[in-house]
Amino acid sequence: MLVGKAGRRGKRGGRSSVWRGVPRWAQLCTIFGVVLMVLSGTSLVGAEALMARYEGAVGKADLFGDQAAGATPKSDIKGPLNILLVGIDPRDKDTPPLSDAIMVLHVPKEMDRAYLFSLPRDLYVEIPPFEKADFPGDTTKLNAAMSYGSRVPGGKPDAAKGFELLAITVQRVTGIKRFDAGAIINFSGFQKIVDAMGGVTMKIEREVRSEHREPSGKHRQGNPNGEGYIGPQAVYPKGKQHLSGWQALDYVRQRYPENGVPDGDYGRQRHQQQFVKAMAGQALSADVVTNPVKLDKVLRAAGESLIFSGRGHSVVDFAVALKDIRPGNIQMIKLPGGGIKENGKYLGEQFAPEVDDFFVALERGLLDPFLLEHPKLVNRS
Repeated sequence: MLVGKAGRRGKRGGRSSVWRGVPRWAQLCTIFGVVLMVLSGTSLVGAEALMARYEGAVGKADLFGDQAAGATPKSDIKGPLNILLVGIDPRDKDTPPLSDAIMVLHVPKEMDRAYLFSLPRDLYVEIPPFEKADFPGDTTKLNAAMSYGSRVPGGKPDAAKGFELLAITVQRVTGIKRFDAGAIINFSGFQKIVDAMGGVTMKIEREVRSEHREPSGKHRQGNPNGEGYIGPQAVYPKGKQHLSGWQALDYVRQRYPENGVPDGDYGRQRHQQQFVKAMAGQALSADVVTNPVKLDKVLRAAGESLIFSGRGHSVVDFAVALKDIRPGNIQMIKLPGGGIKENGKYLGEQFAPEVDDFFVALERGLLDPFLLEHPKLVNRS
């Protein structure tokens, strides 16, 4: 067991490769939703009609529970900013949602770069009581916060209220005092975004064979004699490849050595980030930006996958405010950790001790010098 430091933010967890059964492309969808949201301002500035259509496509909700209280936004958007992004895999409307990806985008006061880091869904944390859902509080995995918070007594699950409890919990874990914006990203729209772009071209570092899909895109059959799948596998050869929507989702899900990913979950995270950069670069290329029809399709597909709260500001307000941030200056951060066991039973994850120092540096605006001293936390994909 990796023992982490317990401090003023309570118990922590860390990244693990034990998330079997969870859609691991969730993280990718969340990252790209953020990237497209904050970078689209450059393309939209001066195109009022397109801005209005994009804004109209984005779902709105009171994700922080403060609209009824008459909370007023900042007069304008200034750094530093913290934006909470949560990816959910939609099921039926009667099932409380689980947050399969939880990420924070931190923008320093200069507003010219950003840092993106994940909180593992299995992070073992104290979830506080939440009166709106008659929830008494519990110590359990972080992704349960959204499920508990969404359970409205006598009604259907409310993802916005679930987000509110999750945001409160994440603030306790990280020490972030206030989120300036938040978004829920629906993973089912990711394939539409890729296809609206006409697919994405990227460099694949080694041959990868799909665990889940046949070459035609059809799902492989379950093995009647045990775990796993049977039948022909889709193959992604080494070198530059052009991926359609279903291929992109499939490629970034692979994480097992027998499928060509010898470093497991760390390899998958690297592949996700490589794809994100390729996708973001292509989204801002002349092929998309100067093609009004394609740009409209891409932005609307992204908008339809997003529920956003800017606490009084629109998603386009944030896109324009963050227009100087490009794909190359969004720094991906990896926060190390390991599992917690009690009497042989797996409870969840906790962060390594240096992660507590990372959050202190974030709070004090000292991430740059901190990361120079801790280069292993920088994901150089």
